[in-house]
Amino acid sequence: MSDAFFNKLFGDSQATDLGTGWVSGTASVFFGLLGLGGVITLHFPGFLTLPEAREFYPIDIIRMIIQGTVAAALVLGAISAILRERKVLGLTGVALGLAAALFGGASTALPEEVTSKVGIGFDWFLLDLMVMTLVFVPLERLWPRHPEQSTFRPEWTTDTFYFVATHLPAQLTTFAILLPATFASKWFAIPALMETVGGLPFIVQFPLAIVMADLFQYGIHRAFHQFSFLWPFHAVHHSIKTMDWIAGSRSHFVDILITRGLILIPMTLLGFSQGVMAGYLVFVAFHATFSHTDFRPRTRWLEPYFVTCRYHHWHHAADPDAIDVNFAIHFPFIDRLFGTYHLPEDAWPERYGLIGSSMPPGFFRQFVFPFKRG
Repeated sequence: MSDAFFNKLFGDSQATDLGTGWVSGTASVFFGLLGLGGVITLHFPGFLTLPEAREFYPIDIIRMIIQGTVAAALVLGAISAILRERKVLGLTGVALGLAAALFGGASTALPEEVTSKVGIGFDWFLLDLMVMTLVFVPLERLWPRHPEQSTFRPEWTTDTFYFVATHLPAQLTTFAILLPATFASKWFAIPALMETVGGLPFIVQFPLAIVMADLFQYGIHRAFHQFSFLWPFHAVHHSIKTMDWIAGSRSHFVDILITRGLILIPMTLLGFSQGVMAGYLVFVAFHATFSHTDFRPRTRWLEPYFVTCRYHHWHHAADPDAIDVNFAIHFPFIDRLFGTYHLPEDAWPERYGLIGSSMPPGFFRQFVFPFKRG
């Protein structure tokens, strides 16, 4: 399903400003999808949820969240249907909310025992979608770098498909990502080193882990730019022409598996605790998403020390003066150290995307693109 499909389904000539029913209608569809997805997950936890996460879910809070999303879908959808001339957007949200309620709603009974060791990660997808959307969409709407840029800008469906595709096979991708570190720990582990690092306080381990990960990530990231057999996979990510929070999801599976798999090797061999590793994964998910957002505030005081939106946007710039720069994900000092730092004073890139080459549109064409190039 493309941008054109959704434009035809929900689009009209009416304004989308606050008070026109467009925001409430869009929100109602969003909450309706979350609510219905949550109810379906309660019905089929053995198939839809990650086995590693099941025991940690506070089920009472989850039921409250589902109940809230269903109620929001119904109320906001009704408001939209009243305000907009074309009612399809609001009525879709109402229909999703009603479907969630009729399918059992928040009171859906869980199976007495869930023993399945396989799950597709639908729970992880819903949780991440809810949190990231509620955090970053308001940021981009309240303080946009490009006020004229819509949340549903060109190719938003492609990047949303990437978001879905990289979340649903979470168990399989996690296994593949952990495999190199698992083998490395069997052959190269130094127990004394791992015990020393793992015994450090969290407040020491955590920043050390972030710096260590960024140093190794820098090398991997730069290799994807420098080696011709790797670049086509990373070029998929650089084909983004509009920067926002969901654009960061556009990454080829090969790029994801190599980058994340190699970064975990030194972190595992150094013996960082599980709590630190989990904290790092949450941190990098939020920071990597933030660095792609269409967020105006400069935070000038932070730019010399921490990667900001403006800093990473220059990495994506379609500008001859900004080729192969700003490889660091968290700390600009790494780029300074290796001579790849680029941050023009008070300037943002004018264009984003690839220079001198093109990328076919759509998830599936982009998936096969690097292999055809090879």
